[in-house]
Amino acid sequence: MATIAVLGTFDTKGEEHAYVASLIRARGHHTLLLDVGILDTPGVPPDISRTEVAAAAGVDLAALVARRDRGESVAAMTRGAPLLVSRLQQEGRIDGIISLGGGGGTAIGTAAMRALPIGFPKLMVSTLASGNTAPYVGVKDIVMMPSVADVAGLNRLSRKLLAQAAGAICGMVETQVPVAASDRPVIVASQFGNTTPCVTRARALLEAAGYEVLIFAATGTGGRTLESLVESGLVSGVLDITTTEWADELVGGVLTAGPTRCEAAARTGVPAIITPGCLDMVNFGEPASVPSRFSGRRFYHHNAQVTLMRTTPEENAELGRILAGKCNLSTGPITVVFPLGGISMISAPGQPFHWPEADAALFGEWRRHLRPDIRVVDHPGNINDPAFADLCVAELLRNLTLARKA
Repeated sequence: MATIAVLGTFDTKGEEHAYVASLIRARGHHTLLLDVGILDTPGVPPDISRTEVAAAAGVDLAALVARRDRGESVAAMTRGAPLLVSRLQQEGRIDGIISLGGGGGTAIGTAAMRALPIGFPKLMVSTLASGNTAPYVGVKDIVMMPSVADVAGLNRLSRKLLAQAAGAICGMVETQVPVAASDRPVIVASQFGNTTPCVTRARALLEAAGYEVLIFAATGTGGRTLESLVESGLVSGVLDITTTEWADELVGGVLTAGPTRCEAAARTGVPAIITPGCLDMVNFGEPASVPSRFSGRRFYHHNAQVTLMRTTPEENAELGRILAGKCNLSTGPITVVFPLGGISMISAPGQPFHWPEADAALFGEWRRHLRPDIRVVDHPGNINDPAFADLCVAELLRNLTLARKA
């Protein structure tokens, strides 16, 4: 018997949410109705009122209603709903969530869903589900189901589709995933083309040691997904070889993963290895896409669609300070490993991004600002030397052992 949250704007779509809730209960499950409507009286009595949702965001509902500003109302509920739903999940009060909506309802519903861990059943029936859903889904496993027609009353079409949606969320919460005898603890790793040899070797060594390794491309979305998976509690260790997304975040490239990249393992205490892989490069598209302010910089044309720009000593110094700050958040065992012979394929001696002064600025500022109790290990070779991968794996296994003994 599960409890499924039914979240929606009950002032405009109360009838539809009540219908879905009744079908969920007919399947033997409980429902918890959350109202995120603002402007009019809810069409169905909620279990959690709009006042409670607004309060979670620190918003005075009465003042908000008086202004009757729909945009402001949606923004307030978009802040409050994730906080409230996340708390309900952490307290074990809900086992799945479903929402129905147009533009505003979809914004609120998916914001709440993105606050929930991967693997938690989430279903959004939306008028926007046939378009670009990336802003709504983010890096979470939200199922977006097209409503086909607007969510506006019960009719021959909507009753069928909403009944199927109710059946879908019930099926999701009812499904038990068999645990295979071969299931192993999970390690997540970050990779770029310029660090592939390192990560490939490390993966083989970790698999031989009894771990399952999931590799994420450091392309912005990949980094955000890695962080989200670590936050979900499904990960035993992090092999963060490729932190290049921070170069894009700082300098203005196209593959940024946002300002919280490299925080999940630190904050959750998951054992980790972190290296400056590919912090020598900022990513852009075709050459014409590079902003004019970077004229005169050192570039490498990876292919017709990818232009790489070398980071400068000044940028690398700042990156060192930033990454030290992220490491300093660590509550679990972490090791920083520096490849002194180059942080990518193309920064090795003789390669186009070889710039020892820039690397030295990165390493130096990272060390200078790092907490003194955090372990730092140097390797004399390039990041793709087999011995560097071996060292990273040895350090991660060491940290995993320390975590088990803690």
